[in-house]
Amino acid sequence: MPPGTQTTVREAAFAVFAHWGVDRLFGNPGSTELPLLRGLPFPYVQGLNEAVVLGMADGYARASGRAALVNLHSAAGTGHAMGNLFTAWKNNAPVVVTAGQQARPILPFDPFLFAERATEFPRPYVKWSAEPARAEDVPLALARAFAVALTPPMGPVFVSIPVDDWDRSCTMPALPSLVTRTAADPAALAPLATMLAEARNPALVLGTGIANAGGWDAAIALAEASGAAAWVAPYAAREVFPEDHLNFAGFLPAWRDRLSALLQPHDAILVVGAPVFTWHVEGSGPFWPPAATLALLSDDPQHLAALPGGQGVLGDPALGLSALANLLQPQRRHLRAARRVDPPAPAMAPDHVMSRIAALRPADAMIVEEAPTARGAMHDHLPITRSSGFYTCASGGLGHGLPAAIGVALAQSARVIALLGDGSAMYAIQGLYAARNERAAVSFVILNNGGYAALTGFAGEFGLNHVPGCDLSGIDFVQLAQAQGVPGRRVERVDQLDEALDWSFAETGPTLLDLRLA
Repeated sequence: MPPGTQTTVREAAFAVFAHWGVDRLFGNPGSTELPLLRGLPFPYVQGLNEAVVLGMADGYARASGRAALVNLHSAAGTGHAMGNLFTAWKNNAPVVVTAGQQARPILPFDPFLFAERATEFPRPYVKWSAEPARAEDVPLALARAFAVALTPPMGPVFVSIPVDDWDRSCTMPALPSLVTRTAADPAALAPLATMLAEARNPALVLGTGIANAGGWDAAIALAEASGAAAWVAPYAAREVFPEDHLNFAGFLPAWRDRLSALLQPHDAILVVGAPVFTWHVEGSGPFWPPAATLALLSDDPQHLAALPGGQGVLGDPALGLSALANLLQPQRRHLRAARRVDPPAPAMAPDHVMSRIAALRPADAMIVEEAPTARGAMHDHLPITRSSGFYTCASGGLGHGLPAAIGVALAQSARVIALLGDGSAMYAIQGLYAARNERAAVSFVILNNGGYAALTGFAGEFGLNHVPGCDLSGIDFVQLAQAQGVPGRRVERVDQLDEALDWSFAETGPTLLDLRLA
């Protein structure tokens, strides 16, 4: 639609969506959103709860590389979505959230389904929030929302739209074509290259920002050019480096003393696409080995603002990694020994389950994980070896993994394996209905230990021997799946595991496996 065309707010909004490549709308409809849905030019992806809606959109945005469009109800619906909106914020997921508002003429009278301070509600977990002052300003606000969401560091945005705006007249605004990636200053990168070249034993600490910028190959190139060990930053929410590569060193913990001990052998440390560092508990001692030189490269100004010493460089991680690799002459260092992990004993335990998934998964399968007690076993026995091969939650909140797996499957053509704890799955179990409706190619694998085991395991940090409210025994996930149209199987014995995995991975639509861990 040419700029200056007289049209309705709805038709102008559809033109804005088309400009930014929107091909579906994630939502759960409410009365204040109905006029938007008239003549919708693309599919509507229904979620039975707004948290499911946000989770699907998050997975879709991160896996597709495009902004995902969400439509929520006013205050209550937005409130239901807030947990996964927080996760989208931490995930740097470019999600554009529109929320219904009551009609403008009755806003002064505190009407039913009214969001009194709509723009403040989702803050601080959105990059930008607006309720346009006039109906004719809605298309321009939506255009700005997409631009803000997609500008690194990416993240969710929020636009509140009164229900009577959609049929009002407006003028179609001009829409920009943006290039949002910004390369670091070459003069700032040169000292980083010197640091790596002169180091005896350099290390790279790689974070989610690398995957967000498409830096998988660039990270490999720099590790090989510098001879550096490649560590995964604490709580990285994406794949950052092939875990079967000789330079792969392992995963850094979110405990200060343990992290510093693992990095102790290194005399130069370059952190890329992550803060220095993400901690889970209060710790003591240095943030990194005192004898090591430290530098940070990130496109997130907040990472630089919180840098506790060392040198910080602002810029696109993928472009920066490539530039650094080009500045270095390949180092003639002794090849590192491959990271070795002993094979697990056959048992219905997370380490054996992960090893069998690794052996039987399709070659192009993608992993979505929200199983906190099994993450260590996954790191050891289910290596991520391909770009776009892994997604998890950066916030620590539950209820993201199940719907996110659906969103990833809608964005990609490969099989998705969703590794879910039983407690995690119950936060968004109604997402299975959307998986059935969308024929999403997801294998939902429930690692069922009958409780919130991550919480009981962590209780020792606070001197607790017992945590109330953590028993989840008695839930039948196969019946929950079948009630929503998803076939499921219960696996109780280790000799049933391979057959069940083969069945699930061979299906074209969604399946669920309830694995009863010993």
